[in-house]
Amino acid sequence: MAFSSVTKAKEYLKTISKIYSNYYMQDDCSVEISSVYEDTRPREPEYLAPLREWEKKMGFVTAIRWTSAIPIVIFHLITALSIVYSVIVGSIPKWQTFLFGYFMGQVAGFGVTAGAHRYWTHRSYKATFPLQIILIICYSVAGQNNIYNWVRDHRIHHKFSETSADPHDARRGFFFSHVGWLMMKKHPDVIREGRKISMRDIANDPLVQFHTKYFDVFKFVFCFFLPTLIPVYGWHETWTNAILSQPILRYALSLNFTWSVNSFAHIWGNKPYDRHIRPAENWGVSAVAMGEGWHNYHHTFPWDYKASELAYINNITTSLLNLFAKIGWAYDLKEASPSLIKSVINNRGPTHHH
Repeated sequence: MAFSSVTKAKEYLKTISKIYSNYYMQDDCSVEISSVYEDTRPREPEYLAPLREWEKKMGFVTAIRWTSAIPIVIFHLITALSIVYSVIVGSIPKWQTFLFGYFMGQVAGFGVTAGAHRYWTHRSYKATFPLQIILIICYSVAGQNNIYNWVRDHRIHHKFSETSADPHDARRGFFFSHVGWLMMKKHPDVIREGRKISMRDIANDPLVQFHTKYFDVFKFVFCFFLPTLIPVYGWHETWTNAILSQPILRYALSLNFTWSVNSFAHIWGNKPYDRHIRPAENWGVSAVAMGEGWHNYHHTFPWDYKASELAYINNITTSLLNLFAKIGWAYDLKEASPSLIKSVINNRGPTHHH
């Protein structure tokens, strides 16, 4: 960028500095943290005041949502105890149940990666109505938030990544970016910017509207009820093993595999495309999250349907989308051109490229 005068250059640098200060600097001032906490502190009975004062004293940036935190903690404790119980009593599920659990995990993962993420959030491709129905059902198996909330939070995340307006800001630590953000009140900046995010396409989608209206039914039937019944009536699995392996263990793994994209892939890995951002290429996350771990690429080219430069390297979701593209159910697949990728690498990639 060329400047007509030194004064304009100084004004530009001053503006950039202000933006950086507002969005990228850590809130390490106790007064500011205290103010944010008070903004998110809910109105509740006086007898809970000591609990909130303890949170404030411990330095929590926002108030804890105990109605969310307690169920999440209890669910993970139950999962751990279920594994211990199965080992101690020797109650091992049948091999069909293991294979079914893996299959359902892939179904759930496809609903999140190809559906909520690449289709509804980023609109990186178009889908015919039959494929949309498949995505809706697969996403229901995952048992996460409704599509509207998922998309809104992820669009905010991309626009304000690693700032106070990022719902799972990785600067606040591994635990917060992994699951802690679901246990706490949202930062006021997240709420403010969330109101500005365009969600018209999601709000006007009749299939999403129908899914949202009957969200609890979809979640119960496809995430918990059917996955438990099928092993019991399909190959005579015990009720205990069916419950422990499907709506507990498989569900816990599915959730944590999705969360790993927000935590592991924002903290560990290399950055071949943009060295200036936190998201990184993480092979392990790609392995468990069906190709979502190539995160430095994805945050650099979020509209690319592959979410990675190389379509078939540890990227099951892209392989499945390509199969749907062959039969015409997925179309207008967006990709970053090789020349654009090369140009970005030369400008923002590792320093040895310069």
